[in-house]
Amino acid sequence: MLKQNQVEAGDYREAMSRFAGAVHVVATMGEAGKRGTTVIAACSVSDSPPTILVCLNRASAGNDLFVANGNFSLNTLAFDQIDVAHAFSGLTGLSQDERFATAAWDVMQSGAPTLRNALAVFDCRLIEAKDVATHRVLFGEVVGLRIGDTANPLIYHARGYHGLD
Repeated sequence: MLKQNQVEAGDYREAMSRFAGAVHVVATMGEAGKRGTTVIAACSVSDSPPTILVCLNRASAGNDLFVANGNFSLNTLAFDQIDVAHAFSGLTGLSQDERFATAAWDVMQSGAPTLRNALAVFDCRLIEAKDVATHRVLFGEVVGLRIGDTANPLIYHARGYHGLD
Protein backbone atom coordinates (compact mmCIF):
# COMPACT_ATOMS: atom_id res chain seq x y z
CA MET A 1 0.00 0.00 0.00
CA LEU A 2 1.38 3.43 -0.96
CA LYS A 3 1.65 6.02 1.79
CA GLN A 4 0.16 9.35 0.75
CA ASN A 5 1.73 12.57 1.94
CA GLN A 6 -0.85 15.00 3.30
CA VAL A 7 0.70 18.46 3.41
CA GLU A 8 -1.38 20.99 5.33
CA ALA A 9 -1.72 24.47 3.80
CA GLY A 10 -0.45 26.15 6.97
CA ASP A 11 2.62 23.91 7.12
CA TYR A 12 3.29 24.58 3.43
CA ARG A 13 3.08 28.37 3.97
CA GLU A 14 5.42 28.08 6.97
CA ALA A 15 7.99 26.14 4.93
CA MET A 16 7.68 28.65 2.06
CA SER A 17 8.39 31.50 4.52
CA ARG A 18 11.93 30.07 4.67
CA PHE A 19 12.23 30.52 0.90
CA ALA A 20 14.08 33.81 0.30
CA GLY A 21 13.04 35.70 -2.79
CA ALA A 22 13.57 38.98 -4.58
CA VAL A 23 10.76 41.50 -4.12
CA HIS A 24 9.08 42.99 -7.18
CA VAL A 25 6.14 45.19 -8.02
CA VAL A 26 4.12 43.86 -10.94
CA ALA A 27 1.99 46.50 -12.67
CA THR A 28 -0.48 46.81 -15.53
CA MET A 29 -2.38 49.59 -17.25
CA GLY A 30 -4.86 49.67 -20.10
CA GLU A 31 -8.54 49.90 -20.93
CA ALA A 32 -9.42 47.66 -17.96
CA GLY A 33 -7.63 49.99 -15.52
CA LYS A 34 -4.39 50.40 -13.62
CA ARG A 35 -3.11 48.03 -10.95
CA GLY A 36 0.07 47.14 -9.12
CA THR A 37 0.91 44.61 -6.43
CA THR A 38 3.98 43.36 -4.58
CA VAL A 39 5.11 39.84 -5.54
CA ILE A 40 7.90 37.43 -4.76
CA ALA A 41 6.72 34.59 -7.03
CA ALA A 42 8.36 35.55 -10.33
CA CYS A 43 11.14 34.02 -12.41
CA SER A 44 12.73 33.66 -15.82
CA VAL A 45 11.28 31.06 -18.18
CA SER A 46 13.50 31.52 -21.25
CA ASP A 47 16.00 33.91 -22.78
CA SER A 48 15.00 33.12 -26.37
CA PRO A 49 12.55 34.69 -26.65
CA PRO A 50 12.94 36.47 -23.29
CA THR A 51 10.02 35.23 -21.20
CA ILE A 52 9.14 35.55 -17.51
CA LEU A 53 6.37 34.29 -15.28
CA VAL A 54 4.58 35.89 -12.36
CA CYS A 55 2.11 34.26 -9.96
CA LEU A 56 -0.88 36.29 -8.70
CA ASN A 57 -3.47 35.29 -6.13
CA ARG A 58 -6.85 34.71 -7.81
CA ALA A 59 -8.72 35.67 -4.62
CA SER A 60 -8.06 39.31 -5.47
CA ALA A 61 -10.51 40.26 -8.22
CA GLY A 62 -8.34 43.27 -9.09
CA ASN A 63 -5.70 40.90 -10.41
CA ASP A 64 -8.02 40.13 -13.34
CA LEU A 65 -6.89 43.47 -14.81
CA PHE A 66 -3.54 41.94 -15.79
CA VAL A 67 -5.23 39.51 -18.18
CA ALA A 68 -7.77 42.06 -19.39
CA ASN A 69 -5.02 44.59 -20.23
CA GLY A 70 -2.73 41.99 -21.82
CA ASN A 71 0.42 43.59 -20.43
CA PHE A 72 2.49 43.84 -17.26
CA SER A 73 5.81 45.05 -15.98
CA LEU A 74 7.96 43.27 -13.43
CA ASN A 75 9.97 45.81 -11.42
CA THR A 76 12.73 44.45 -9.16
CA LEU A 77 13.11 46.51 -5.98
CA ALA A 78 16.24 47.70 -4.19
CA PHE A 79 16.50 47.57 -0.40
CA ASP A 80 15.92 51.33 -0.16
CA GLN A 81 12.54 50.84 -1.92
CA ILE A 82 10.97 48.99 1.01
CA ASP A 83 8.28 51.72 1.25
CA VAL A 84 7.22 50.93 -2.32
CA ALA A 85 6.98 47.23 -1.44
CA HIS A 86 4.80 48.06 1.58
CA ALA A 87 2.60 50.43 -0.43
CA PHE A 88 1.85 47.82 -3.10
CA SER A 89 1.48 44.92 -0.64
CA GLY A 90 -2.20 45.64 -0.05
CA LEU A 91 -1.69 45.73 3.72
CA THR A 92 -1.61 49.54 3.90
CA GLY A 93 -5.13 50.17 2.62
CA LEU A 94 -3.81 52.54 -0.05
CA SER A 95 -5.82 52.94 -3.23
CA GLN A 96 -4.12 52.11 -6.53
CA ASP A 97 -3.61 55.83 -7.23
CA GLU A 98 -2.01 56.31 -3.80
CA ARG A 99 0.25 53.29 -4.37
CA PHE A 100 1.53 54.63 -7.69
CA ALA A 101 2.07 58.08 -6.14
CA THR A 102 4.78 56.61 -3.86
CA ALA A 103 7.30 56.34 -6.73
CA ALA A 104 8.16 57.68 -10.20
CA TRP A 105 6.73 55.71 -13.12
CA ASP A 106 6.92 55.85 -16.88
CA VAL A 107 5.71 53.68 -19.77
CA MET A 108 7.81 51.65 -22.18
CA GLN A 109 6.63 49.52 -25.11
CA SER A 110 3.79 47.36 -23.68
CA GLY A 111 1.83 50.23 -22.11
CA ALA A 112 2.29 48.93 -18.56
CA PRO A 113 3.65 51.33 -15.92
CA THR A 114 7.37 50.81 -15.23
CA LEU A 115 9.24 51.90 -12.10
CA ARG A 116 11.91 54.38 -13.18
CA ASN A 117 14.53 53.51 -10.56
CA ALA A 118 14.02 49.75 -10.21
CA LEU A 119 17.04 47.45 -10.21
CA ALA A 120 15.60 45.85 -13.32
CA VAL A 121 12.42 46.38 -15.32
CA PHE A 122 10.89 43.71 -17.54
CA ASP A 123 8.19 45.21 -19.76
CA CYS A 124 5.96 42.37 -20.94
CA ARG A 125 3.24 41.49 -23.39
CA LEU A 126 1.03 38.80 -21.84
CA ILE A 127 1.28 35.63 -23.94
CA GLU A 128 -0.52 33.16 -21.66
CA ALA A 129 -2.36 33.00 -18.35
CA LYS A 130 -2.91 29.69 -16.60
CA ASP A 131 -4.95 29.11 -13.44
CA VAL A 132 -3.24 26.72 -11.04
CA ALA A 133 -4.95 26.10 -7.69
CA THR A 134 -5.27 29.45 -5.85
CA HIS A 135 -3.08 31.41 -8.26
CA ARG A 136 -2.96 32.62 -11.85
CA VAL A 137 0.40 32.23 -13.59
CA LEU A 138 1.09 35.00 -16.10
CA PHE A 139 3.61 34.32 -18.85
CA GLY A 140 5.01 37.43 -20.47
CA GLU A 141 7.24 37.97 -23.46
CA VAL A 142 9.73 40.68 -22.51
CA VAL A 143 9.33 43.44 -25.11
CA GLY A 144 11.27 46.11 -23.20
CA LEU A 145 14.05 46.04 -20.65
CA ARG A 146 15.73 48.56 -18.37
CA ILE A 147 18.75 47.70 -16.24
CA GLY A 148 19.20 49.92 -13.19
CA ASP A 149 21.89 50.31 -10.57
CA THR A 150 23.56 47.36 -8.85
CA ALA A 151 22.16 48.43 -5.47
CA ASN A 152 21.41 46.06 -2.60
CA PRO A 153 18.25 44.09 -3.59
CA LEU A 154 15.15 43.86 -1.40
CA ILE A 155 14.63 40.26 -0.25
CA TYR A 156 11.60 38.73 1.48
CA HIS A 157 12.39 35.97 3.98
CA ALA A 158 10.75 34.66 7.17
CA ARG A 159 7.79 37.00 6.65
CA GLY A 160 9.90 40.14 6.53
CA TYR A 161 11.94 42.38 4.23
CA HIS A 162 15.73 42.20 4.32
CA GLY A 163 18.77 43.37 2.39
CA LEU A 164 21.82 41.35 1.52
CA ASP A 165 24.87 41.84 3.74
